[in-house]
Amino acid sequence: MTYPTIHRNGTGAEALQEQWREAHSKLVEALGAMEAAAPNGRDYYPQGAAALREAVTEYNQHISAVRAARNYFLALHVHVDSL
Repeated sequence: MTYPTIHRNGTGAEALQEQWREAHSKLVEALGAMEAAAPNGRDYYPQGAAALREAVTEYNQHISAVRAARNYFLALHVHVDSL
């Protein structure tokens, strides 16, 4: 992971921390909403057994991407916080 260098000509550590904290917080909220909207078998069974499996696979890919983004902003925050 490439971390920014905190220096006087760049964005200040506090501003970066706030931006990353906000992004992380919104992604946590998004994950909550996404988890509440997980595929339900009742909505897929008329399409056949494979439809739910496919929907869950797609859903898991999207959840993983948002979790990765959340973890990215958390790692940035922790890195700068440790300086």
